[in-house]
Amino acid sequence: MIYFRVRLRFRKRDDIRWISHHDLVRTFERWLRRAGLPLRRSEGFHPKPKLSFPSALALGIAALDEVLEFELTEPLDLAELRQRLDRTALPGLEAAEILTVSRADAKPQLQRVTYELPIPPANGPRLVEQIAQLQAASAYWFQRAGADEPADLKAGLDQLEFCDGKLRFSLAASQPRCARPREVLAALGVAQLESEGCCLTRTRVELAARSHNSNEERNKSHEEGNVDQCVATGGMPDRDR
Repeated sequence: MIYFRVRLRFRKRDDIRWISHHDLVRTFERWLRRAGLPLRRSEGFHPKPKLSFPSALALGIAALDEVLEFELTEPLDLAELRQRLDRTALPGLEAAEILTVSRADAKPQLQRVTYELPIPPANGPRLVEQIAQLQAASAYWFQRAGADEPADLKAGLDQLEFCDGKLRFSLAASQPRCARPREVLAALGVAQLESEGCCLTRTRVELAARSHNSNEERNKSHEEGNVDQCVATGGMPDRDR
């Protein structure tokens, strides 16, 4: 079946940040259906649109750069696609960027995410001290609930800074047992600020470099090997075999 892959970067703000990831998936199903998109669906008794989120967002966290991929059974002009999504979007959900993706590319893999939290002036001096202590330590071990072994908070933590009244930090998803954003807030002593009205926001989602499916790679390697062999023997590569 011929289909077309679309990658949507979207924003999730205001009251809709309080819905769970499961409810967000259902919300997107209704949004794309209202937009009248020719969605590719799964097979079976209860077909669903084929949606792919590389990372689920925790409840209560706003987002400015989330990623979703879906598939269409017919090609659509990107300008028309944006118009349909903008016309049917719910308050708090907004399409930021729309791109087409090659079918040969693997599913998107998360590489790094960046967060931001506004800090009240009264909490600034203490936060600066906490950041300095955390950066000076070679490791910061903590025990996650339900885990058998402690994890190092600093293993995937980088770009930690307090600037212009905001705490910013990035987490590398490639690290095993990478810290969660609220675990970073707890280590810095500012976890309570969310309950006081400060909104934690995921500002950037970075994906790993594009890679092709394994079958595509095997076919490509096979063809390149045939070409190399035929250059040496003066023959033609067996692309049609």
